[in-house]
Amino acid sequence: MSQRYEIRLSGSGGQGLILAAIILAEAAGIHEGKYVTQTQSYGPEARGGRSRAEVVISDRPIHFPQPMGLDLLVAMTQFACDTYFIDLKPSGTLIADPAAVRESPLPGTIFIPFTDIARHQIGLEQTANMVALGSMAEITQIVSLASLKKAVTARSPEGTAEINLKALSEGVLAARDLQKENNLMGAEQSSREPDTSVRWLHRVSSGGKNEL
Repeated sequence: MSQRYEIRLSGSGGQGLILAAIILAEAAGIHEGKYVTQTQSYGPEARGGRSRAEVVISDRPIHFPQPMGLDLLVAMTQFACDTYFIDLKPSGTLIADPAAVRESPLPGTIFIPFTDIARHQIGLEQTANMVALGSMAEITQIVSLASLKKAVTARSPEGTAEINLKALSEGVLAARDLQKENNLMGAEQSSREPDTSVRWLHRVSSGGKNEL
């Protein structure tokens, strides 16, 4: 990890993004001893309005608590994707849910179907935030899965820890499956173009439109 890593979870009210950001911050700060800040913003509507939550993680004291250039953007709506992609660093990563994001302004966007996984694998669409959290952690390796599980358990309302942990694990598995798929793609391209290096995170889509 670089000294400072900046993350924004963005979408609409009711998607649980603020809770996901709090869990991520607690996993990094409480369970791994890193310096963390967590900020949030949402529209006047409690549900359905614009929502975003940000986490800054560092191995040194944080003097400015808000992001200055995002390393990671998770977009759960088309509006969030279109509005916030400009805040990414040139080396930053954009992860989008194809259930709502039909087109991305950035090539190399990572499309993972958080909502579909939550609906069909977990049976509860509201756990898409936990699916996204698991995928995000697996892709970035910003916190360990063990720390995330502790934070999820501590933050889950009574009786929901088990299903939230299951959703978290499904998100991790989705990211791992994606990595395997793109490793195969990389091997195939390398056999044709030996001098071409492949970074799997940036080969999920060749253009801006998701293919799911």
